[in-house]
Amino acid sequence: MGQFDWFRKIGATKEAVAVLNDQPILFTILLVVLVTIILQCVLIWYIHYATMKPEQKVKKDKKGAAAKKGGK
Repeated sequence: MGQFDWFRKIGATKEAVAVLNDQPILFTILLVVLVTIILQCVLIWYIHYATMKPEQKVKKDKKGAAAKKGGK
């Protein structure tokens, strides 16, 4: 009974579970890489949001109301 036997319940093969039980650092590296990628995506989104011009930050419902007033 190894540390990663619960992977069998979610569909991992016997060989994959054996590798993880033998080399648990692989699972740690996987988690670190996933967290890093998620943090990079959040940082990219924040940079995009923070550098938008004020007129680009206008909400869509305000934009639609402004278009109706201008059309009359």
